[in-house]
Amino acid sequence: MQPVILYATTAATFLILDAIMLTLVMKPLFTRHIGPQLADPIRILPAAAFYLAYVAGLVYLVSLPALRTGTPLILPAVIIGLMAYGTYEFTSWSVMRDWHPSMVVTDTLWGGVLTALSAWAGVTLTKALT
Repeated sequence: MQPVILYATTAATFLILDAIMLTLVMKPLFTRHIGPQLADPIRILPAAAFYLAYVAGLVYLVSLPALRTGTPLILPAVIIGLMAYGTYEFTSWSVMRDWHPSMVVTDTLWGGVLTALSAWAGVTLTKALT
């Protein structure tokens, strides 16, 4: 039951925090630089597939080992977030004409922070609930 609670609490944290950031910061930033290229409305299925898989990978690689054995949590989560979000951002910047460095920096750093906060919250909530 612990893995299910861990996944659910991590995913809930991730989705809530990312929804806030997307609404308040990322959408205005991306609209300013690549507005005409943005899908309207957004494509929910690819987004859902990413979120479900990303959280599953985070739980499997970082959160579950930390919960079970006390292995490090924050730094590995930050690294995964920087790598995942950085891969998207740096690749987009290298091939898209209007991609802006401010998008790269903001989203890459957010990926590290979001991933670490979500992993920490998931483990902390799971310990409290089980």
